[in-house]
Parts: sequence; C-alpha cells; structure tokens
Amino acid sequence: MESNKNRWLIALSAIAIHISIGAAYAYSVYTIPLGETMGWSVSSVTIAFTVMMTLGGASAAVFGRFVERNGPRKSAMLAAVLFGLGQAGSGFAVSIDSLTLFILSYGLLSGIGLGIGYISPVSTLVKWFPDRRGLATGMAVLGFGSGALITAPVAASLMESVGITTTFYILGGSYFLLMTAGALYIAPPPAGWLPKGMKENVASGKEKIRDLSQLTARESVKTKHFWMLWTIMLINTSAGIMMISVASPMAQSIGGMTAGAAAVMVGIMGIFNGAGRIGWAAASDYLSRPVVFIIFFIIQLVAFITLPVIGSAILFQILIFLVVSCYGGGFSNLPAFIADLFGTKELGAIHGYLLTTWSLGGLIGPTLVSQIYAATGSYIPVFYVFIGLIIVALVISIMLKANIRGVRKEQAQKAQRVM
Repeated sequence: MESNKNRWLIALSAIAIHISIGAAYAYSVYTIPLGETMGWSVSSVTIAFTVMMTLGGASAAVFGRFVERNGPRKSAMLAAVLFGLGQAGSGFAVSIDSLTLFILSYGLLSGIGLGIGYISPVSTLVKWFPDRRGLATGMAVLGFGSGALITAPVAASLMESVGITTTFYILGGSYFLLMTAGALYIAPPPAGWLPKGMKENVASGKEKIRDLSQLTARESVKTKHFWMLWTIMLINTSAGIMMISVASPMAQSIGGMTAGAAAVMVGIMGIFNGAGRIGWAAASDYLSRPVVFIIFFIIQLVAFITLPVIGSAILFQILIFLVVSCYGGGFSNLPAFIADLFGTKELGAIHGYLLTTWSLGGLIGPTLVSQIYAATGSYIPVFYVFIGLIIVALVISIMLKANIRGVRKEQAQKAQRVM
C-alpha cells in the first residue's frame, strides 16, 4: 500500500487496463474475415465470443478472492498475461487453421483474463476516491466501453494490410504492454487513507463516511441487500444485452429504418453505452446509487411501453440510446453501490459475485428475444415480457432505497444513544 501515488494516475492506469479488455466488444469485426479466409461458419466463429463473455463474468466471481488476497498489481499482471496470450494465441490458431485452438485462446484464455482484469483495478479505485466513488468507477468502466471504438477500426485496417494472423499478434502484444503499464503503477492506498479536503471535512464533522456496513464477501451474500442488488443488476443487464443483440433488425422491423441507418444507429449505441457509464456514475455521487437505479427502470419502463407503438424513427433511436445508457450505467454504478452497502473490505470479491449477472444476462437477454421472435415472428411480445421484469426491478429498487434509509436511521439513533 502506497500513499505517494497520484490517484488520478491510478485512475489512468485502471482505464489503460479496461480499454485493453474492452476490445472484446469489437469481436464482430473479425467475423466476416475469419469466415471468408478460413471457411469457418458464422455460428462457429461466434462460439469463441460467447465463451469469452460467459467466462468474463464467471471468472470475475471465481477469482474475486484471488484479487483480494494478491492485490491489484499481481492480479492485473496475471490478467495482462492471460488476455494478451489469448489474443496472440488466436493468431497462431488462425495460422494453423485450428478452430478448436481459436476458441480456447480467444474464448478461454482471453475470457479469464477479461474477468480478472475487469475487477482488479475497480476496488482500488473506490479506495482512492472515497469522495467520488461513482466518478472513479465510471472512468474505468468508460474505458471498458470505449475499447471497442478504438480496436474496431484499428483491427479492420490491420487485417487489410497485414492479414488476420499478424493482426492478432500485434493487438495481443499491444494489450499486454498497455495492461502491464497500468498494472505496474496501480496500488491500493494505506488503510484509512482520505484525500486532503475530505480528511479535513471528516475531522471537523462537516462530512461523514457512511458505508452502511463493513462485510466480507461471505457475509455480504447472506444479506438481503446483496440479493436485491443482484436481482436488479440481472434485469438491467438482460434488458440491455437483449437490446444490443437485436438492435439492427429491430430498428428495421419496428422503427422503419433502412439497413444502413440501422448500422449507423448501432455505432452510436456504443457511444451512449460509454457515455452512460461515466455520466450516470458521476450523477450517482449527487443523487445516490439507489435513486439512479430507480431512474434506470423508470426510463426503461417508459421506453419499453412506447417502443411497440412508436411511429418515429428518431424517437425510436432516442429511446434505444437511453436504454443502452442505463445498461452501461448499471456496470459503472455497481462497484460504488457495493462500497456503500458492504464497505471496501472485500469489494473485489463481492464485485465478482455480482458480475455473475453479466454472464447470466448475456444468456437470458439474447435467448429470450430469439425464442420469442422464433415463436411469434415479431419483436413486439419481447417488450411485454421485459415490461414485467422491469416493473419487478423498479419495485425492488424502491424497496432497497427505503430499507437503506431505514438502516441509516437506526444507525443514527444508536450513535446518538451512545453519545
């Protein structure tokens, strides 16, 4: 633990790690070139991405305690090795025409590296920014959302000039170097560290550190707060990934948009995904995390009620962008929400457990929409199913906010009796 670090450089280190692993969202840029060059089917190529996304959430849960025990530096270095090797290994798999090795490299190795790399810097950032938890985690997760925007054009250009194999080698090496640079600087602050302004305010009584509790990961999963947060995250993630997975065909069938216009919309969705991560996270420092999640579900409820009957392509896109911003905002608010509820003692491990909603949401959202569309030939019924789920999430969010307020009131009364 080091106190002579610059916390903004710590944030930059976290962003470097997250930009690298966020390249996973640019996977679609490889689909057609791999199919045309290697003769692999689209469904086969997609398996690697599915494995990576599933392992991203699962490995975050499995390795959460590893991150807590070994610290962010060693954990981020391990993530750099696994993710970089997985990407470079994908190039080798292409060179020997092995789909199995490609799935193991891109899906398995990079997927595990993705999960470890995702949680490694976040708990450290929360500790360095006790005064701006939302903003801090929003910056890191913004990097994750922006990784694809950087990687997609770079990868496309490289594949045209040097081929698929060399592209994976170059990118794998670049990710390793960028993640290593971030890992070598990142470190947690000393126990009880506070920024100067906050330290003075706490000492004078103007400001209080009001974590609801300080729990271990094992203790947190036994609380109702954990499962309430897990449920609303699962529904928010499922709704967002569902929308992302069918945005283009849905825009054409419901919004009346052309294929070209829908493609442009999908690109803009990436911007709102990233902007939602930093915007909603920063807002939560002022509005509170429970209020922001309530706003998420009000927005999505209005959007999902309106989208089936909409007649304007512009309004259709605005509502889609808002839903996607809520999806991104859920991920950026999650670490700060965890710190508010359970403290920072084992934030990384708790964060990993809650990121199981990422893996499950990645299965539930696309599966629901594909099965409903296959059965009905329409996307309209999908909205009605998610309206029901969002109402459940909204009710739980309101209950969670009320319960937190009640606990804080009890804590204040106990403190007064002690005094």
